[in-house]
Amino acid sequence: MSVDQPQSLHSLYHHHHRWLHDWLRRKLGDSFLADDLAQDTFVSIMSANAADDIREPRPFLVTIARRLMAHRYRRQLLEASYLEMLSCLPEAMVPAPEIRLMALEALQQLDKALDGLPPQVRETFLLAHLEGLSYAAIAERLQVSTSSVKQYLTKANRQCLFALVV
Repeated sequence: MSVDQPQSLHSLYHHHHRWLHDWLRRKLGDSFLADDLAQDTFVSIMSANAADDIREPRPFLVTIARRLMAHRYRRQLLEASYLEMLSCLPEAMVPAPEIRLMALEALQQLDKALDGLPPQVRETFLLAHLEGLSYAAIAERLQVSTSSVKQYLTKANRQCLFALVV
C-alpha cells in the first residue's frame, strides 16, 4: 500500500460516500442495505489498493456498487432455491441447521468460483455436475463438440479447485 493510499481513500470516501449512499438508496429503496453496500464498495477499493488509480470516481463507484448488488442478488436467489428445495423434502430428511448453513456456504463458494467463467463454461459445469448429463448430451444441448465440453469442464473444475485451495 502506498503512503498516499490512506489519504486518497479518505478523500474519495469523504467526497463521494454520501452521494453513493443516496444513489444506492434510490436504487434499492432501503437505507440500511444502501449503508452496507456503500461500505462494501469502499472496502473493495481499499482491498484492491485502487484509490490512487481512479480518474472518474462516481462512474467507478457505481460500477463496483452494481457488481456488489448483482452478487448479493445472486446469493439471495441461490439461498432461496436451496431453501425451496429443502421445503420439498420429507421432514425426516431435512438437514440440521448447521448442515444447511454449511451447504449454503459451499454453494456460495462454488457460485463465486464460477462467477468469472464464460457462460458456456459455467453452463457446462452445472449440466455435468447438477444434472448429471454426459459429455454428448451437454454438447447436443449447447451445440458444441464433445471436445469443447471436455475443455469447458476441465476449465471449470480447475477454477473451482483453485478457489477451494485459496
